[in-house]
Amino acid sequence: MSTVSTAATTSTVIAADAALKQAGDTAAPLSLPVPLPRRALDWRLRFGALSLIWGFSFLLIKVGTHGYAPFQVTFGRLLFGTVVLAAAMAVKRERLPRGARTWAHLAVAAFLLNALPFSLFAYSELTIPSTLAGICNATSPLWGMALSLVALSEDRPTRVRVAGLGLGFLGVLTVLGAWQGFSGLDARGTAMALLASLSYPIGWIYVRRTLAGTGASHLSLTGAQLLLATLQLAVITPLFTSAPARFPLVPLLAIAALGALGTGLAVLLQYGLVAEVGPTTAQMVTYFIPVIATAAGVAILGESLTWSTPVGAVIVLAGAALTQVRARGKR
Repeated sequence: MSTVSTAATTSTVIAADAALKQAGDTAAPLSLPVPLPRRALDWRLRFGALSLIWGFSFLLIKVGTHGYAPFQVTFGRLLFGTVVLAAAMAVKRERLPRGARTWAHLAVAAFLLNALPFSLFAYSELTIPSTLAGICNATSPLWGMALSLVALSEDRPTRVRVAGLGLGFLGVLTVLGAWQGFSGLDARGTAMALLASLSYPIGWIYVRRTLAGTGASHLSLTGAQLLLATLQLAVITPLFTSAPARFPLVPLLAIAALGALGTGLAVLLQYGLVAEVGPTTAQMVTYFIPVIATAAGVAILGESLTWSTPVGAVIVLAGAALTQVRARGKR
């Protein structure tokens, strides 16, 4: 989700999935499946492109903060992402959703899934390397598993999933070097990155409970959500930052790429993958993000890497994968 996330856009996918489950009980039993249009690129190539885009997002955030304040980075990211989705909506002749209640729920979703986590990641990378931010992002499924046990009554725990939760947080402690007393670690920046990762599943659960079955398309809901998040940052940014005296080109290009590619194009790629290969396969992109983020941070930004970071990241990903295992007979 960014994450980024996988994130920011997974809200409407979950909402649509819930709506489809509700509609599935009353669907005509003899209706024929509608064939999907043929894609110009194989889904594996688009899967790889999405992994690269989201994996490099943390590097782009770091570069963007070299020239602009974190809130300005987030505002620019949302602005460019909204422009891309607005163009896609215009091409497909999609309309924004209607109804004051829907827009009110989208405003909350925009805060939890876009404005808040994007800003927290930008602030966190002022003091922590992009590699650590990318690994913290991978803890989102762990937070989601923990929250679902409380918030979603239909999501019952299993021994495997609980074991995955424990294993995942053991991996977090390994990444942070707990046995060394977290020495050399910026606690504030790390806490912000972990809080950003926690914000995603909170937003997903909220969307699942409030926006399922609205009747609006995925693209329409996400376009409205990003628009509202952009407006939120348009209000917040001038209150906490001053206008930049100059506009460094490289950080500005990084912000533009972060928004247009990491937030705008990535949404369109993700929806295409979900429609073609299903959400289970599409969400596996999450496990490639920290690998790519770490490689990019070390190779391009020259960030240091100790043995505990990749080892801990592998443990985190293994735990996150286990939390996604469902009992037999369940989707």
